[in-house]
Amino acid sequence: QVHLVESGGGLVQVGGSLRLSCAASGRSFSRYTLAWFRQTPGNEREFVAAYGWGGGGTNYRDSVKGRFSISRDDSANILYLQMNNLTSDDTADYYCAAARNPRITDLIPDDFEYWGQGTQVTVSS
Repeated sequence: QVHLVESGGGLVQVGGSLRLSCAASGRSFSRYTLAWFRQTPGNEREFVAAYGWGGGGTNYRDSVKGRFSISRDDSANILYLQMNNLTSDDTADYYCAAARNPRITDLIPDDFEYWGQGTQVTVSS
């Protein structure tokens, strides 16, 4: 069992930055693939970035490549998402998720067993 709690969301202007955090409790955090998804009202939850376990690498959706960076601190059980050069299209609720499956490509929400409650990111112009 893994319990996830996101923080760090808020209101930021276009071009600004935010760092999201996801604190995890539970066993074997280092053996989970961790990811960030986001969702806007009326739309499906979409993949943003993933970090595989055991040196499994990272993966990003095309629209955030070069702007977002996912990292994890397994000693502290924390997942991060550094978001730079934000645009209005990044406005969404952001969720962290954990999965035992080591795959980091073609990820969909159903691949993940555990979810946080979400944190809201609003990018204003």
